[in-house]
Amino acid sequence: MLSNTRSERVRGARRLVGRSARQRAGAFLAEGPQAVREAVAAGAVRELFATLDAADRHREIVVAAAEAGVAVRWSTPEVLVEIADTVTPQGLVAVCSAVDRSLDDVLAGSPSLVVALSRVQDPGNAGAVLRAADAAGADAVVLTPESVDVYNPKCVRSTAGSLFHLDVVVGAPLPALVEAARAAGLGVLAADGSGAEDLDDLVDDAERGAGPLTRPLMWVFGNEANGLTDDEARLADAVVRVPVHGRAESLNLATAATVCLYAAARARRRRV
Repeated sequence: MLSNTRSERVRGARRLVGRSARQRAGAFLAEGPQAVREAVAAGAVRELFATLDAADRHREIVVAAAEAGVAVRWSTPEVLVEIADTVTPQGLVAVCSAVDRSLDDVLAGSPSLVVALSRVQDPGNAGAVLRAADAAGADAVVLTPESVDVYNPKCVRSTAGSLFHLDVVVGAPLPALVEAARAAGLGVLAADGSGAEDLDDLVDDAERGAGPLTRPLMWVFGNEANGLTDDEARLADAVVRVPVHGRAESLNLATAATVCLYAAARARRRRV
């Protein structure tokens, strides 16, 4: 039973809260039963810290980890608090191997719906977009070098396990990404509140079997506060706004991304 919060094993796991330590180790933390369950299923877990109470409540997760050869470290709640980047850990924290892939490998798989995040800074927003992308049936999410680290503990928590379902690419500059996406047969739409194209019109076009939503597609989403730069917008085939029919000033990034991705998913199902 690990009880010493200052032990080297505990301190080593705790260091993964920091980005530089994650990059050196090629590892990150997944906290809570949902994230850990999906990490175990994906074969990404190196080491699992668990309280006895959590192991009793989520026995299937601990058993699956042990059967996969993962070292399970029985720990006190205080140890979990020390390791996790939260004051209310849920009794399970996994040290996981990085799961990102190269852009070339992802595009070689002929994806039909890809999400690009350019200069997205908030880990909760990025995680929520990954979760929405997973729910909408997207194939991959790509983050530019200026975006938040997808392995930030808050981002991992916000994905609710979806990080382990999608192909994820990190550090792809947007101009090179757009060029590679087009070479792979993807159209490129950028979402912005001031876009010249109305998403409702594109959905209507898709219902008639026409327009950009009817082909393999990459959506580009920009910074939460400032949206897309002019240079980013010019990279896209079209810049699309989500219509606001009420009195709200705008939609936040994750909500707008969800609306756009579900519009693409509906058109995708129609193609199939």
